[in-house]
Amino acid sequence: MKSPLLSLPGAVSAEGVDEGVAAHYGDLFREQRALADGTGFVDLSHRGVVAVTGDDRLAWLHLLLTQHVSDLPAGRATEALILSAHGHIEHALYLVDDGATVWMHTEPGTRDALIAYLESMKFFYRVEVADRTEEFAVVHLPAGSIAEVPDGVVVRETPHGRDLFLPRTDLESYAARSGPAAGLLAYEALRVENHRPRLGFETDHRTIPHELGWIGTAVHLQKGCYRGQETVARVHNLGKPPRRLVFLHLDGSEVHLPPHGTELRLAADGPDGRKIGFVTTSVRHHELGPIALALVKRNVPVDAPLMADTTAAAQEVVVEP
Repeated sequence: MKSPLLSLPGAVSAEGVDEGVAAHYGDLFREQRALADGTGFVDLSHRGVVAVTGDDRLAWLHLLLTQHVSDLPAGRATEALILSAHGHIEHALYLVDDGATVWMHTEPGTRDALIAYLESMKFFYRVEVADRTEEFAVVHLPAGSIAEVPDGVVVRETPHGRDLFLPRTDLESYAARSGPAAGLLAYEALRVENHRPRLGFETDHRTIPHELGWIGTAVHLQKGCYRGQETVARVHNLGKPPRRLVFLHLDGSEVHLPPHGTELRLAADGPDGRKIGFVTTSVRHHELGPIALALVKRNVPVDAPLMADTTAAAQEVVVEP
């Protein structure tokens, strides 16, 4: 869905899965600084919005998700995953219950598959699943924001800020009184700085939660009875994940950022060395310069200099080897 906020001055549309909202509004670093200072907002209206109602909604979701939600208090934000039978990540959900409805937002392009899966698992439970994307837009307010939230709007409040499920018809009027607008590139730069993984960027078809640090934040280890739980328990108790998420400081003299999927090698092995990982997200940060998240093999030395194609990279540990 194309956001009406693309008509704001300076707006440049994002590309790929984020098409439909602004990548930036003409000044990437100013927009980042505003978010870091707790001002402005980010238009995330391209994300899917799904609502689950019914008396059994929390008990039912508890059986499907990696998170403990059977007793989720109204207003408390959480996040959860849906795994394959082999424990690979299929969906990442960002949820809040308002006392009558569980609201969740999802990555662009994943909504239909998510709803199809939820519908297939309803059985005799008293639940209804609804696609609310055409009615509600997700708007992000950064941590520290004192921007007014309209009455009746459902809010997910987290340490990283607040996600508003705003009626889509109110998006333009809300933007007019809650600016300045910050684009998705500014939002992504702060996400990378905070080492927060994103489905489809830090994940591929074989990613398990342990590799990305989602254990504890999106995966509750004291619950079972969900698809893929056996893999989660086995890796946690008996082994180590094959890969780990790292944070990279990239060589600032390079003009271009290494794109998603750029192969990583040990700098000592040169350009013909074996592949030991790949870049997942790279951004330009207003203070740190060019930075990235990447997945590397677990046994890569934590202090080893890396090369992302021709770009030098120094790593910091996110997930312990």
